[in-house]
Amino acid sequence: MHKVISVEELPINPFTMIGKEWMLITAGNINMFNMMTASWGCLGVLWNRTVAICFIRPHRYTYKFVNENNFFSLSFYPEEYRDALNVCGNYSGKDVDKVRLSGLTPVVDEEYKTIFFEESELALICKKIYFQDINPENFLDKSIFDNYPKKDYHRMFVGEIVKALKKE
Repeated sequence: MHKVISVEELPINPFTMIGKEWMLITAGNINMFNMMTASWGCLGVLWNRTVAICFIRPHRYTYKFVNENNFFSLSFYPEEYRDALNVCGNYSGKDVDKVRLSGLTPVVDEEYKTIFFEESELALICKKIYFQDINPENFLDKSIFDNYPKKDYHRMFVGEIVKALKKE
């Protein structure tokens, strides 16, 4: 069970949670959704709103769902779910039932009609407010190209955090 908390109450270190512990990006509805692991992202304030920024490569199945929906979730897990997160990162939802393989339990946020997972310690429901395709011409540090050997540059999605849910 999760309870709604204000964004100001978030008990997190985003550098640890996103960069080292991973998160799931999920979009869609209960009939059709997908989730993927991510270790790149940001939390902060932009345009006087609390926001989450995530990055998705165009070939990822989740890209389609975030593009086509107004809301997405970012969810965070204790270490005991590392194997489930590995499943979500190593398999495509086009090819396998990641919910069944991961053992995660989808939950519909009734207010925003998007998905997060019961096992998460924290879920952020985000309203998509901006996107931008990464333009490699703007890399000032050329070593960043090392992240793109296939030239499959991410799309950046900015979501206003409209709800934070903490596991009780």
